[in-house]
Amino acid sequence: MRPVEIRPGIHWIGVNDRTTDLFEGLWPITQEGVSYNSYLVSGEKTAIIDLAKSIKVDEFFSQVEEVAGLSKIDYLVVNHLEPDHSGLLTTFRRLVPRATILGSAKAVDMLGKFFSITENVRAVADGETLSLGGKELKFFSTPFVHWPETIMTYETGGRVLFSCDAFGGYGAIRGGLFDDECLNPGFYEAEALRYYSNIVASFSARVLAAIDKLAGVPIEVVAPSHGLVWRKDPGRIISLYKKWAGYAAGPAEPGITLIYGSMYGNTEKMMNAVAQGISSHCVPLQIFDAARTHASYILTSLWPNSGVVVGAPTYEVRLFPPVAQVLNEAALKHVSNKKAAYFGSFGWSGGALGEMKKIVEPLKWDIRQTLEFNGCPRREDLAKGEEFGRQFARLIKQKA
Repeated sequence: MRPVEIRPGIHWIGVNDRTTDLFEGLWPITQEGVSYNSYLVSGEKTAIIDLAKSIKVDEFFSQVEEVAGLSKIDYLVVNHLEPDHSGLLTTFRRLVPRATILGSAKAVDMLGKFFSITENVRAVADGETLSLGGKELKFFSTPFVHWPETIMTYETGGRVLFSCDAFGGYGAIRGGLFDDECLNPGFYEAEALRYYSNIVASFSARVLAAIDKLAGVPIEVVAPSHGLVWRKDPGRIISLYKKWAGYAAGPAEPGITLIYGSMYGNTEKMMNAVAQGISSHCVPLQIFDAARTHASYILTSLWPNSGVVVGAPTYEVRLFPPVAQVLNEAALKHVSNKKAAYFGSFGWSGGALGEMKKIVEPLKWDIRQTLEFNGCPRREDLAKGEEFGRQFARLIKQKA
């Protein structure tokens, strides 16, 4: 993509990534891709806000040259030092040694430790402004959204918020950069939720604090580091992030995530019976085979849903490992305050339920129902499974 004008004198100069398989080396984006959004603000002086991952060096700097020319860059604002934002920093410093690098005090310290860059670097304070001559930047400290050095930058004349990782999402730009140009906004909203649950969820309290801090700032464009630029309805993505952050401590949606694993099909048979019981009460249900679905997608369902059903056999007196792995990932992301149920088969002894309790009790999951059966479920066991599902669905509907 060529540079895109967001406001007069403000351009998107980012790049798309459709070749990386794992974001942060962990989260799958093979099908979805991701954008690394960088921005250039031109007044009498010129500033770049964030860079990009070091995979498309020529393309990125060609974008800069097309808009302003490297020799005219006076400032680089480093909102965040994670390599998907700063991967081109060493190259930038070599090409534009005269530019002053700006960031939080923590970012300045990290620049020295991560990149050995200490010259022509300056810390900016919370609320500080920088005049570019015809453009003015204002800096807001937003630590742990989602690293400790993170800031957001605001262009006061165009009322553009460069929000860094906040309000971002997976999904490469498919031609249309803006929300009003997007023909499939549902895709980007779903990928924003997946991004939130994978990357930002652990810092939900900080997200809410940042949103509160910005409450009095007139925002007409939200320009995040990943995903769409929101100009038609910037409040939409902010309200979504506020809602998702609220799930960390408050009520979630009346839906159920069913996570299961099955070695030889016995637990899967029961899963189908439980799912049938849940569906009979018309409660939204998403089903995931933990052995075949990456935790990235399961977390996206767990985060907004108030109910979780775990179906897993006992495996060597423990919880079936793929299911345990997903639950441990949920614990790392602080997926808390869920209504839960467990079912599963066992051979000569149990043990799965005990391990599940150890994992989820610190998360304050309320395990309301359990159903264990020996070996292959019989007809009467499957009938119990259907009733098990109906009861749990009723519980979730009542809580809603």
